[in-house]
Amino acid sequence: MKNRKFIYLKNSFILGLLFLATISCEREISDEAAFATLPSTGEIFVDGFTGGLDYFPFEGSYFGAFTVDKETKYNGSAAMRFDVPNVGDPSGAYAGAIFRTVTGHDLSGYDALTFWAKGTQAGTINEIGFGQDFGENEFLVTTDLQLTTNWRKYVIPIPDAYKLTAERGLFWYAEGPENGKGYTFWIDDLKFEKLGNIAQPRPTIFNGDNVVLNTFTGVMVPITGLGQTFNLGSGIDKKVVPAPGYFKFKSSDTSVATVSENGFISILSEGTAVITASIGGVAATGSITVKVSGNFQLAPIPTRAPSDVTSIYSDSYTNVPVDFFNGYWEPYQTTQSAEFVIGGNRMLNYTNFNFVGNQFANPTVDASQKSNMHVNMYIPNSVPANMDFLITVVDFGADKAQGGGDDTREQIFFDKAKWVPNTWITLEFPITLANKNNIGQIIYENINFSSLDNFYLDNIYFYRQ
Repeated sequence: MKNRKFIYLKNSFILGLLFLATISCEREISDEAAFATLPSTGEIFVDGFTGGLDYFPFEGSYFGAFTVDKETKYNGSAAMRFDVPNVGDPSGAYAGAIFRTVTGHDLSGYDALTFWAKGTQAGTINEIGFGQDFGENEFLVTTDLQLTTNWRKYVIPIPDAYKLTAERGLFWYAEGPENGKGYTFWIDDLKFEKLGNIAQPRPTIFNGDNVVLNTFTGVMVPITGLGQTFNLGSGIDKKVVPAPGYFKFKSSDTSVATVSENGFISILSEGTAVITASIGGVAATGSITVKVSGNFQLAPIPTRAPSDVTSIYSDSYTNVPVDFFNGYWEPYQTTQSAEFVIGGNRMLNYTNFNFVGNQFANPTVDASQKSNMHVNMYIPNSVPANMDFLITVVDFGADKAQGGGDDTREQIFFDKAKWVPNTWITLEFPITLANKNNIGQIIYENINFSSLDNFYLDNIYFYRQ
């Protein structure tokens, strides 16, 4: 696993193999079209930087990862060199930075960011793109790419160039070690181009699925699974992840739900609304139907002192870094997930549930001074008659990594008698693991053919009794 880590909820839905036919339509001039004299230069690095470009490494990255190399290059006299550190390098856990201009560039005349690249070994740059400027990142684009040891041209399509009339974030990347080892890669002739052969735009929301969500007034729901796939001139398909700012969202009933420009659905009243989207006039595959039934009760506010708590997920405490709240362990997991916000309070929602895991392995949690675990759980509508629920706490052992033969686990079983529908229940139990100084996972699971399908979690933490 790469060392670039974020605290995030991974909203995962099964990817449908749905494709849209190529659509051509007349385009009106965008309201955001800039008629001022912003520079329209597409070049970022061709033997040297375009004027006004600055280098900003990410916090925690290796500051010296980037240099200009005049020995190894694809063309001309110099190339960009990136040295990815080894695991455990005290200078930084990964290589990552943005290249930003002070003055915005008008990129509306281009259709792709292109460059030549190669590495000292084959590998995957997990995050690379443009539109990140340490500001609102309104038109951020993220993708990955497969490096080879030979120079190869790469193309990152622009989802809707009409939006990029004043873009400052011209390039960004983040890459960690491959299999624990650092390596070097080069990029040359980095620039925006008008290729004219990028076709068949296929945007998606919710990974192309038509999602149905039973929810409550006051909830804010993020639109997830954003993507857009293009057919490149080479004949291959390339998928990018566009920021919500590229999409035009539509609600079938704005009295029930509206959608902000940053992709959050605000639930306003009881009823039903269907949310759809498009990019540049091309309808996105996927939708969400929100069925709103009334107000929602918030979880109890914890009262334990912060000094007695190690929190995984709670608005009442400072949470530890979390790798994911839904790792979506294929091929057997069906659980979908979302994060809700009501009145500033966040909670997790799991639907189509069979099992799901929260992982916090970077670093693991030292709970050696904590005696118990606490979870608040809410089951809407009704509790299944056959409900049988299992929580597993996993310690990764001395190697602080999943597997390796030294993992230990504690399992706690609960039956339906514990729950009342439409009510927050408190689950507390002692941590009985012999070693609990490298806890890295909490797993929630239906067992014995339990049919629990939908529930909410909040206030997940370890505490000292």
